[in-house]
Amino acid sequence: MKITILTLFPEMFAPLRESIIGRAAAGGKLEISVVNIRDYSEDRHSKCDDYPFGGGAGMVMMPQPIASAIEAVDLDHSARRIFMSPGGAVFTQSKALELSSCPHLLLLCGHYEGVDQRVIDMFIDEEISIGDYVLTGGELPAMVVCDAVARYVDGVLAPGSLVDESFADGALEYPQYTRPAVFRGAAVPEVLLSGNHRKIDLWRREESRRITRLRRPDLPGAK
Repeated sequence: MKITILTLFPEMFAPLRESIIGRAAAGGKLEISVVNIRDYSEDRHSKCDDYPFGGGAGMVMMPQPIASAIEAVDLDHSARRIFMSPGGAVFTQSKALELSSCPHLLLLCGHYEGVDQRVIDMFIDEEISIGDYVLTGGELPAMVVCDAVARYVDGVLAPGSLVDESFADGALEYPQYTRPAVFRGAAVPEVLLSGNHRKIDLWRREESRRITRLRRPDLPGAK
């Protein structure tokens, strides 16, 4: 799978070279390309933003550098083009799974007061938000989408890692424990030490439902 990220601040994506995602990219399971939009500006000072028509605070990203960057990396429109925006549909686990089947994702990161609407109308397939709040730019949301989608790419995680996790079955995940069996007087639930896998599975399902009812009663798994 290939993910292309268009941004004014490519240095912000250094974390994607670390941990599981970094190893997946190094191992050829995943290709992540970070493209500097400024490289495609036709302005002699690589200017990419200007004052908004109609007045108002802040600056707006100009359409030309973005359009040129998109055409350079996806001229045939084979990529799923996504604009990271607080006005988009809220990102979910099911959306991450859906996007993981796309051979090529293109993520556009806005900044400042936003992006000229014309380039969105002409070049973008959908808008995605990671929650009902506003950030200074789309870089952090793009990293969130990269991480969540990459987990479903073949070979990035062991298959068992995707089973029984939060949201996989409309519920939150059960609590996890490891050594030592007693830590500062707090013991691991006895059933997890029993070796009885039927009882362990039952305990995990019950804990998953309990936690979901307590924290996310809106989810199907709370019922």
